[in-house]
Amino acid sequence: MDVLFEAEARGLTAEAVADSRIALAEDDPEVSGLNPYTVTVARGVTEHAAHVDDLISAHLQGWTLERLPAVDRAILRVAVWELLHAEDVPEPVAVDEAVELAKELSTDESPGFVNGVLGQVMLVTPQIRAASQAVRGAGSPES
Repeated sequence: MDVLFEAEARGLTAEAVADSRIALAEDDPEVSGLNPYTVTVARGVTEHAAHVDDLISAHLQGWTLERLPAVDRAILRVAVWELLHAEDVPEPVAVDEAVELAKELSTDESPGFVNGVLGQVMLVTPQIRAASQAVRGAGSPES
């Protein structure tokens, strides 16, 4: 989540920030590297940024993505990416982790807000995953 927050603050993609941190850790043994899952999330959120942001925006009521606190945007982007693309992360776990991050890092209202948005996204996640698999299946050669 901190990679996404830093990326937004610096006007970079999450993937670029992750790559720069990896390079820094390789050059300086005193700098700890990134967890491989963090790199996967950063690259995934970058690759699917438009779709993730569109999905979040479609489920905001009375808000725009740009008006949300930056930390809430980062939390939602990670969680929505996990809901759509991290098959090894159960949906309730992704939502619970996002809500806990919001409790720890954001405003008093943010945990409920994040939970509400992600609850709405969870309702459409099965259809989105099915459509994505159908598209991938249509693109592969028949046996």
